[in-house]
Amino acid sequence: MLGDLWVLMVEQSWALALLKGSVVTIVIGLIGMALGFLVATPLAIMRWRKVVVVSQLVDGYSILVRGVPGLLVIYLLFFGSIEWVKAITAAFGYQDSADNAYPYIVGVIAIAVISCAYSIEVIRGALQAVPYGLLEAAQSLALPRGVTFMRITFPLALRLALGGINNVWQMTIKDTSLVSVVGLQELMRTAAIGAGITRSPLLFYCIAATLFFCMTAVSQTAFSSAERALDRGFRGR
Repeated sequence: MLGDLWVLMVEQSWALALLKGSVVTIVIGLIGMALGFLVATPLAIMRWRKVVVVSQLVDGYSILVRGVPGLLVIYLLFFGSIEWVKAITAAFGYQDSADNAYPYIVGVIAIAVISCAYSIEVIRGALQAVPYGLLEAAQSLALPRGVTFMRITFPLALRLALGGINNVWQMTIKDTSLVSVVGLQELMRTAAIGAGITRSPLLFYCIAATLFFCMTAVSQTAFSSAERALDRGFRGR
């Protein structure tokens, strides 16, 4: 049995293929999460400030995306944009490149859209959780509102939001498996191809589960270390 496993994983290069799929999973997750967080931050601030109309639109977007399956979001983005993306790239003579890059583009955008919806609520909740006494102290020092926000409110909110951001990231890294439906060869897609070709589905899916668990375990350790470091001055550590 070990000999068969060696042949599959090493001689047939499935181990390398699964590792490459894991790298694609991590890259798609990181880029999508980063884009989602960058967009979510100003939207969450406007939601927290209760900017007229904009706040309601942001709230509607967050509720809508969080209320439908992530797979449906991916399908809507894929089938709703493929024609005009191809038309634009064809106009510039990049039709072949678009066909190859389109699954990656859709994967990153889909992950960004989903993570953004959750990040908005995490950041907004953290902003609301900043102790009001600290803001009153800043007002007593006659600090401008912009300085108060950038030097006190926002840094404290990021510290409070770290646990929620960790949850969003853990969800994001698992949601990357959904983008396999658009042909993106990430970890889950690679495992499915390997399972079909070798007729060893249990083996490949167990390996995929192990790799996903390793990703989330390492992420959890990193976030826990960051939380302990940021809490040091607040909890006497």
